Amino acid sequence: MARDTVLKERWEELVSKLSNQFSDGDPLELDAIIYLVGVQELGQYHKKYKKDEKLNLMHIAICRLLEPYGYYEFDFFDEDGWPHYKVKEELPPLKAGEQAVLMKEALVGYFIEKEYLR
Repeated sequence: MARDTVLKERWEELVSKLSNQFSDGDPLELDAIIYLVGVQELGQYHKKYKKDEKLNLMHIAICRLLEPYGYYEFDFFDEDGWPHYKVKEELPPLKAGEQAVLMKEALVGYFIEKEYLR
């Protein structure tokens, strides 16, 4: 139970910090935070993205976030600088709530690694 409490506290801190930085305090949702990770990983910050590129940014983020769990492995950067990953292990079937918890845990870990959270 303590692990869940720590994750909940860290998640709330992350949402608060990112929301203040990127959305004038309006709480960011999980998908928006995943998108921010995709932009961070691509490193092309001052660009307008088309709908399909936004989906690709979210895919980059999910691969990067789940890489430490052994599901993906970085493969290469293409000629446009976009990172590509290969599947190492298929994700197990998860219920929506379980997916959300996994992504929140992965996001908190990512932002701790990047020293945005403690």
